[in-house]
Amino acid sequence: MTTTVSIENLGLFIDGQWRVKRTTSDVLNKYTQQVIAKISVAEEQDVRDAVTAAKQAITKSFHPYERYAVLKNAAEGLRERLEELATILAEEVGKPISESRGEVERAALTLEISAEEAKRIHGEGVPVESAPGSENRQAFTRRVPVGVVAAITPFNVPLNLVCHKVGPALAAGNSVVLKPAEVTPVSAIMLTEIFEKAGLPVGRLNVVTGAGPKIGNWLLGNDDVDMFTFTGSPKIGRLIKEKAGLRKVALELGNNSATIVHKDADIEQSATLVAQKSFNNAGQVCISVQRVYVHEDIYESFLIKMKDVTNSFVVGDPKNEATSIGPMIAEKEAVRVENWVNEAIKEGANVETGGKRDGVFYEPTILSNVNNDMKVCREEVFGPVVAVSTYNDVDDVIARVNDSEYGLQAGLFTNDLAFAMKAANQIEVGGLIINDTSGYRVDHMPYGGVKKSGSGKEGPKYAIEEMTEERIVVFNL
Repeated sequence: MTTTVSIENLGLFIDGQWRVKRTTSDVLNKYTQQVIAKISVAEEQDVRDAVTAAKQAITKSFHPYERYAVLKNAAEGLRERLEELATILAEEVGKPISESRGEVERAALTLEISAEEAKRIHGEGVPVESAPGSENRQAFTRRVPVGVVAAITPFNVPLNLVCHKVGPALAAGNSVVLKPAEVTPVSAIMLTEIFEKAGLPVGRLNVVTGAGPKIGNWLLGNDDVDMFTFTGSPKIGRLIKEKAGLRKVALELGNNSATIVHKDADIEQSATLVAQKSFNNAGQVCISVQRVYVHEDIYESFLIKMKDVTNSFVVGDPKNEATSIGPMIAEKEAVRVENWVNEAIKEGANVETGGKRDGVFYEPTILSNVNNDMKVCREEVFGPVVAVSTYNDVDDVIARVNDSEYGLQAGLFTNDLAFAMKAANQIEVGGLIINDTSGYRVDHMPYGGVKKSGSGKEGPKYAIEEMTEERIVVFNL
């Protein structure tokens, strides 16, 4: 495959117009490290103009069925350009082409679900007449748009996570100012073109590209932004929450995902799934498996199978159909992962397979003889590294899973209903996946964490609730 993007200056999109700037930033092919596109770098006035356009757009009607039609058209537009978009994702992210196709398909589904939800937004009756003195009153609630939503998205899933913010925001009747990650903005720009052709009213979607800290601060300093939805690091998420003041904020801030494999689990199935979900997108997924707790009765058999599956993965050019694992987003990140693994080794961890870096690539790595105090267990690795250890007591393993500042999702392989229900009650996460890993997600489920993993939910239906306000209307009859 060849690149579908010429090396040109891709502009900002403000108030329905493409705005090309003199100052640009390079977007690299993460495998070849060659420039595949240049993006315009927004200035403060551009951000101010984008917010103004978004605010003005809200004053013009955009009825639920019109939102449905636009989102449905955009979903079809994604499907029509599937191979083109998948190739861009393989280049700008370094994601294997098979995974990239899957992301485009999921992004289309996310917009399709958002389209359907646009027709289902509703309130409820409130029996105010039951209160003494209100016998002649009746009331109902409505859900109304929050207004201007600033959506700040990460590099690792730069198309579908944009759709998870833009789709529900538009479905709810809001306007959006989108800030995609500066290292992977091309797919978001292509999505904007698709929305433009799908009939989205002018000003409802504005895109500003460039340095995250500057644009983020300009957005936070603009009182006409009514809500921030952000996926990224806990450090930046905390900063946004502090500066947003009384405005709405939805945060998805990562995890160090745990999966438990109990003694009654299917070893082949669990080991295969754990290996697959530890290393997809080179481990650069918030719900990638990072910690695995295997019952001591099946530990040896499980580890052998997991190593066999891991060693079968092909590391290389993400546009090669045979590739399972591509490069990391940047060499500095691969170096960071290398340093974390070397630190764990010095502290007593064993490398079962992998453990080596080659430029921007880091081998899929399994560590054993680890403990929860090691950085590879305590922090979010966000790379192709997984730590495997044993347990023999149910209460102990639940406590070890909970011994984390994070709480996005966890997995549990077992056929023991009592254990599954105990885990459901006691494991401190936003989502517990039974007989699969922490890495399971479909796009219409509620998705979000607790503790340092953030606040608020994604999934179009649930995001719409975040992106609307409940208003009560009371009639005195």
